[in-house]
Amino acid sequence: MDDGGLVPHPVGLPKAIRNTGSVEGIYRLASHSMSIALLKTLLTVSEAGTFAAAADRLGVTQAAVGQQMRRLEEQSGQTLFDRSSGKPVLLAEGRDLVARARDLVAEYDGLMTSEPAGQALSGELKLGAVPSTLTELVPVAIKRLVEAHPDLQVRIVSGLSVDLLDQVERGALDAAITSRPAASATHLRWQHLAREPLVLITSHPIKDQTPKDILSTQPYIRHTRRADAGLLADAWLKRNKVTVRTAMELETLEAVARMVAHGLGVALVPDICVPGATFDGLTRVSLGSDPPGRDLGVLSREPNRLTDELVAQMLGVIG
Repeated sequence: MDDGGLVPHPVGLPKAIRNTGSVEGIYRLASHSMSIALLKTLLTVSEAGTFAAAADRLGVTQAAVGQQMRRLEEQSGQTLFDRSSGKPVLLAEGRDLVARARDLVAEYDGLMTSEPAGQALSGELKLGAVPSTLTELVPVAIKRLVEAHPDLQVRIVSGLSVDLLDQVERGALDAAITSRPAASATHLRWQHLAREPLVLITSHPIKDQTPKDILSTQPYIRHTRRADAGLLADAWLKRNKVTVRTAMELETLEAVARMVAHGLGVALVPDICVPGATFDGLTRVSLGSDPPGRDLGVLSREPNRLTDELVAQMLGVIG
């Protein structure tokens, strides 16, 4: 269910949860009958899309979720869901409350679980990652992170940058390792990890040919144009007036690298900052002194110690 473009406002909300951008506001809410637990259930419904999916995540029955949402509607004095089609769908009032509840719950949780610097972290980190980081960078960094903080649990979601950006915006993910987002995502926090210049990969050295010659004569394995890296490669081909013979188009850079490794073609891809064995065994041909590249980093909604620790571990792996 899409929560994009929400603009929180106090219309129709109980006075206890208006202007709650402070610890005092949180305590006012805690004293109100609309509990944090109900708001957390609302957020789960928004992220999961249905009452049934939310119930699975929460480990309760679908009926229990429905009862909680009716109680929330009674206490807020608003109808939050359209139930006319049988499947409850968030109305505008419900989406507005989701926007306010997300910030409120995050602040409340931060207040309840805040730990002094140097103290071990605990809880769950919901982390998204583009597939190219899952072979080496993410496993090594997460291993170091959980060794330093044994009570921390990490849940990984793989996806393309555009999809992970949406999940961070909706609050379904705490953070995500992605390509640098467009300027329109300036409301999110971006922490840079590495610059990965675009390179030509082949299964073996090809002598006495320029990158343009190789691309014009060899089968081309294209990374999906839904991915930022795929768009980057297409832009380079267009700018340099190179016509390729596309043999296949694949969803992940790892799949592209495997096809190239088996001699099925060549490809334009970012030079992975912490490559896996397949990518590391390929021949990489430079595109010149100043090639375009992918900026890889960590995207999150707001500053927090856990994300900073994650970034520090990843920078340590990258070196």
